[in-house]
Amino acid sequence: MAELDSEEQAVVDLVREFVDREVKPQVREMEHANSYPEKFIEQMKELGVFGLAIPEPWGEVPVSMPCYALVTAELARGWMSLAGAMGGHTVVSKLIVEFGTQEQKDRYLPRLATGELRATMALTEPGGGSDLQAMTTHARRDGDGDGYVVNGAKTWITNARRSGLIALMCKTDPQATPKHKGVSILLVEHGPGLTVSKDLPKMGYKGVESCEIVFEDHRAPADALLGGVEGKGFAQMMKGLETGRIQVASRALGVGTAALEDALRYAQERESFGKPIWQHQSIGNYLADMATKLTAARQLILHAARKYDAGQRCDMEAGMAKLFTSEVAMEVALDAVRVHGGYGYSTEFDVERYFRDAPLMIVGEGTNEIQRNVIASQLVKRGGLDRW
Repeated sequence: MAELDSEEQAVVDLVREFVDREVKPQVREMEHANSYPEKFIEQMKELGVFGLAIPEPWGEVPVSMPCYALVTAELARGWMSLAGAMGGHTVVSKLIVEFGTQEQKDRYLPRLATGELRATMALTEPGGGSDLQAMTTHARRDGDGDGYVVNGAKTWITNARRSGLIALMCKTDPQATPKHKGVSILLVEHGPGLTVSKDLPKMGYKGVESCEIVFEDHRAPADALLGGVEGKGFAQMMKGLETGRIQVASRALGVGTAALEDALRYAQERESFGKPIWQHQSIGNYLADMATKLTAARQLILHAARKYDAGQRCDMEAGMAKLFTSEVAMEVALDAVRVHGGYGYSTEFDVERYFRDAPLMIVGEGTNEIQRNVIASQLVKRGGLDRW
């Protein structure tokens, strides 16, 4: 049975054609220059990429999670940074669709759907890493009780300068027990007291910015509280991270697929000892293992995506997909360098970029060590794996 219907397959095909026609011929020069992909972002808006998760009446008919995952993989196959440019945006869009008040939906979703307004999320803190409940960023009711005063700092915020809306995870009740009961999400817009302090230099993931942001007595109105009820933010964001982890896994699938495609092409063109190098057993074995791992990774992603669409809890499945696929992307990227030999170390070939981009998915959206914790705890809670 086909994974997607004809309309959704056409969406994936359209993005694939965009990547092959527009992105692939230009990405190497732009990536090496660390240039923001403004042209590609505008084309992604025209393709409707930023509205894939937003339903009518604010957007078009939303695509399924398997379709979204495969669109993400296609973008990352061209340039992983393009998938990053729409990743947090989609998570925030889904948070507003699922948990937002009617006023929040009407205010933000139409502009998010077109990409006129772009969104990001702010979770990680400079000293906190994956321990989200230990966050120190807090939002206290102001003296009149009609808004919040926000103080604190967040880091590794993708698109921090170019996103007009930030889903900020913060504490509205620092004394709450257990801690997660004091966490809320504020939909924050740029303004006084919110400073993008610096861009973080990175080994890979070029083009799009990753920044630290600082809040110093930043004032947010009372209606910025996602859903209108305090203390719901941790549960809301954990649901959002199911999408985020499927998305990061899909990015890794795209990077790995690009690495395999380049290695396969090179192995057919390059000859040594009188024959194409793929015919040498050592190179052929690399290609076989790369393809097998990526096929397994794709099925893990689609399994998690189907459970998400069925309305079932999929934190374990999304964690498995993210864990396995990110590790596979790193292995496949390295094997692609091996297949290319000395040229794999040259910046004139794209495989060195895949090798620099792949590690992000191992540590992003919750490190793989955190994913293993999630998987183990869910195995215990569920009494093992589901029966097939």
